[in-house]
Amino acid sequence: MRIFTFSLIFLALLSCNKPVTELDAMSEGRVEAFGLQDVQLLESPFLNAFEKDQQWLFALSPDRLLHRFRLYAGLAPKAEVYGGWESRGISGHTLGHYLSALSMGYAASGEEEFLKRSQYIVTELAACQQAYGDGYVGGIPDQDKLFSEIKAGNIYSGGFDLNGAWVPWYTMHKLFAGLRHAYEYTGNEQAKAVLLRLADWCYNTVGHLSEEDFQKMLDCEYGGMNEEMAFLYEITQDERFLDLSLKFNHHRVLEPMMQEHDQLLGLHANTQIPKVLGLAKQYDITGEEKYKKGATFFWDAVVHQHSYANGGNSDHEHFGPAGTLKGQLSPYSSETCNTYNMLKLTDMMFQWEPSAALGDYYERALYNHILASQNSETGMVCYYMTHKAGEHKHFSSLDNDFWCCVGSGLENHMKYGAGIYYHRSETLYVNLFIASELHWEAKNARLKMLTSYPEKGGVELQYSSAIRQDFTMKIRIPTWYPTQPEVKINGQKIVQHIDKDGFLEISRTWENGDKVQLYFPMELRYEALAGDDNLKAVFYGPTLLAANFGTQEISSFDLPVFRMGTADDISIFSRKAADSLAFEVVQNGSDWTFSPYYALNDENYAIYNPILSDSEWDSYQTEKAAERARLIAMEEATIDQIRLGEMQPERDHHFEGHQTEAGGLANKWRHARDGGWFSFDLATAGKNEGLALMCQYWGGDSGNREFQILVNDQIIHTKALQAEKPGEYFYELYAIPPAIIIGDSVKVKFQALNNGIAGGLYDCRMVQQDTPNLNGWLQ
Repeated sequence: MRIFTFSLIFLALLSCNKPVTELDAMSEGRVEAFGLQDVQLLESPFLNAFEKDQQWLFALSPDRLLHRFRLYAGLAPKAEVYGGWESRGISGHTLGHYLSALSMGYAASGEEEFLKRSQYIVTELAACQQAYGDGYVGGIPDQDKLFSEIKAGNIYSGGFDLNGAWVPWYTMHKLFAGLRHAYEYTGNEQAKAVLLRLADWCYNTVGHLSEEDFQKMLDCEYGGMNEEMAFLYEITQDERFLDLSLKFNHHRVLEPMMQEHDQLLGLHANTQIPKVLGLAKQYDITGEEKYKKGATFFWDAVVHQHSYANGGNSDHEHFGPAGTLKGQLSPYSSETCNTYNMLKLTDMMFQWEPSAALGDYYERALYNHILASQNSETGMVCYYMTHKAGEHKHFSSLDNDFWCCVGSGLENHMKYGAGIYYHRSETLYVNLFIASELHWEAKNARLKMLTSYPEKGGVELQYSSAIRQDFTMKIRIPTWYPTQPEVKINGQKIVQHIDKDGFLEISRTWENGDKVQLYFPMELRYEALAGDDNLKAVFYGPTLLAANFGTQEISSFDLPVFRMGTADDISIFSRKAADSLAFEVVQNGSDWTFSPYYALNDENYAIYNPILSDSEWDSYQTEKAAERARLIAMEEATIDQIRLGEMQPERDHHFEGHQTEAGGLANKWRHARDGGWFSFDLATAGKNEGLALMCQYWGGDSGNREFQILVNDQIIHTKALQAEKPGEYFYELYAIPPAIIIGDSVKVKFQALNNGIAGGLYDCRMVQQDTPNLNGWLQ
């Protein structure tokens, strides 16, 4: 038997200090999400994803995740620390996500093992907190020194660190959220006690900082600390935490949003989304329209100006120019954490003002990113959902990665019951079509949804209750479906009413056994890449299809280009079988398969494909042949690469520096000023002959920018940037003497001369310099 727990919902407490008129204005049109305990998943890809995630959660060791929490508290660890990010400066972030996922899993299933593990972790955290004595608990390296400096107002950051530590408030945010979820989803009072002591420590550490120092601290990624402090205000009604929530608002980023200015270009994407969740939560609490305005504007900008067909966003973790994704189809596109957070924001906005448009995005991103990010056989998850044609998904290992997207991935597949159903007094909203059963406790009623959507367009809703009762059911009509669906109640067609927000509205006296049947005939359609009409994604109804190349590697030369008669001709596609979502295109003697993106695991694929009309064919072939030759030459030549000014590539290449800064918009840069330096490691693949550094600069840079380039402490070149190619980026190649190459990697250093500036450097590669066509990049 499934066990239902009761979520601790604080909505009634939230508003006790607000004027009645303000509360009325906020609640008008507002709906409430059903809890995870109210929704049971039925057989579907989502239930499979939940079960695979559950297996992974139970395979992980709480004691290994707690290793550094106990070690730094002066307690003996009970198991060795995990590898990957958990052995690095961001250790501890996974435990917070893990605690959240366990708590959600218990609420969603009632499985006692979830609860047992959650309770054990909270007990261990309480012991660590007791050992510290001041309310703190954490697993961040050098945390005592770090937070002592911060408390004293001695704050500095190189852009991706805070006082030398890797995003410490980001890590703390995960712990705050994990403890809150343990309280909210399982009713664990000890979790609440640990959380409140930790919150007191946080206030005592940073609550007194000046505005200037606080904002300086927020230049380093801090997760959603503003959101968590707002939740703490909900729980406690303690004004200190509302004050702290507002202090955690990063003005440089959030003020333009509240003024409806898109200044996202060049920003690290997932650093910003949790900040906006904080804005949204602050609106829930205060009713201040500017917070809602900022959150809504951000959502519109990201969804409509910065998102791919799968609902994800960012390339190399950064936002590009608004309205175009041209040139942003790399292996590092569409970070999964971003969509994890965008779905949270979408859910909050849906509760403010339900609309089919919000539901459409939720559906798109849930099916085509979140579900697609999990290996349906192993349960492992993706950091990025690569948009580079011919690539495949790169999944985590069971216990040796612990990226940020592993943490959010542990949560993602526990909470598919969220977002399906909402309610407001006498109205029930059906937002997503996922096989499930809803327990509407207030009505003593159940609603079972039977569907094979999206493979088939049929949806049947079965109502059961011991009593007849009046209410309105509102069912989202997807905007990808251009006409009204066929709708029957108890086998009889009805006259449909679609409200202004895009929902089919059915008001009636509902009786036990009533059935609502809908059918959405699905069709194929194209969506062009923003900024490049020649590259198109293909959808079947809500489902993103990808060209499926199987597990055989496919070179850039062999990627297909599809020819159609006119720009919107979809007839080149035919369905492979009536009961399958696989389609095929047969052209030029080749047979290409298109499969649901969420169903691909290890296959190589392409989401955006050249699909050209007859009039576009010849010119495209000529342009792309030259471009393809240059790209292939670069790919073949590159042994290792670092994109400067980007957090993860720099960390992966052991970046160090003095008097160094990073910046840039679509293209990030790094320089060292006032005679400073920066260094990083590049792999050599065990070679020492014919290697060279290939460095990218901006052709307009000039001034006192003279610097030495060293490899393993040996000078290989002295460069002065003198605006030699205004208005464009350019590469230069520097040969590396074989004698200075030792081992599988080298240390590359850029040292400023004459108290000047080294760089800016944008991209640096270790290349095989005799690769054919490589000189095409040097002209």
